[in-house]
Amino acid sequence: MISITTSNLNGIRAANRKNVGDWVSAHTPNVWCMQEVRAPQPDIDGILGDFARRYAESGAVSDADDLFRMNEVCRVKGRAGVGLISSLPVVATRYGLPGLSEDVDSGRWIEADVKTPQGYEITVASVYVHAGNADDEVKMAQKYRFLDTMLVRLGQLRDEAARGGRQAVLCGDFNIAHTPLDIKNAKGNVKHAGFLPAERAYVDRWLDEYEFVDVMRDLAGDIQGPYTWWSQRGRAFDNNVGWRLDYQFATPELAETARGFMIDKAPTYDLRWSDHAPLTIDYDV
Repeated sequence: MISITTSNLNGIRAANRKNVGDWVSAHTPNVWCMQEVRAPQPDIDGILGDFARRYAESGAVSDADDLFRMNEVCRVKGRAGVGLISSLPVVATRYGLPGLSEDVDSGRWIEADVKTPQGYEITVASVYVHAGNADDEVKMAQKYRFLDTMLVRLGQLRDEAARGGRQAVLCGDFNIAHTPLDIKNAKGNVKHAGFLPAERAYVDRWLDEYEFVDVMRDLAGDIQGPYTWWSQRGRAFDNNVGWRLDYQFATPELAETARGFMIDKAPTYDLRWSDHAPLTIDYDV
């Protein structure tokens, strides 16, 4: 059994000041995908180094140097940034989404091929999709361009898995609530970025045409929520007025091995190191 976690950090330096390290020591997922790292490389190196020390102290790895670490900094200062750490062996890495070269699209997609305890190789991607803004045509165009380019890579990953090659899981903050089950106030947000019909149609395609599985929804069933993000305005968290923006989309064979999930709301509420709750899914591979 392996655990894969995805979480938007809302800035790794801010999260570190708010005791994200305590969460790391308590959980040590086998693979942890991070989004909105938003920091220069030297700062990231130092904090990931501290995470590695905590993994070693917890017995998740024999030595801090055994924890694999990778990340990509966004070329637009203070924006985006994705990271991935793994206590499992990593056999290959890839940076960036092929076909995108603009600065605003950097720091949004990295992949690692990890080897599981049962000897399988799976591709894990850490993904941060543009937030978009329904009142800003430029930002929406950036988001749709990124989503269009994603389709090419999803097709490649689907075909690789269908041929008996590596299974894949895309982990991240996709900045789209797929259906009314994934957002508390659906009617009030149909004209807002993150719940626009055109955005949601991409998720339809990922699940139908590209055959990926929304693993958490598959495990939870057709219930309202559970959500992974809450606005910091008002009492959104206390009243559970949230959105489900953080997902793990897996190829079918890998999705079938999923055994359970957890959305850890404690960091959002108690430690407040992010306004997103980490999503962890256990896979029997």
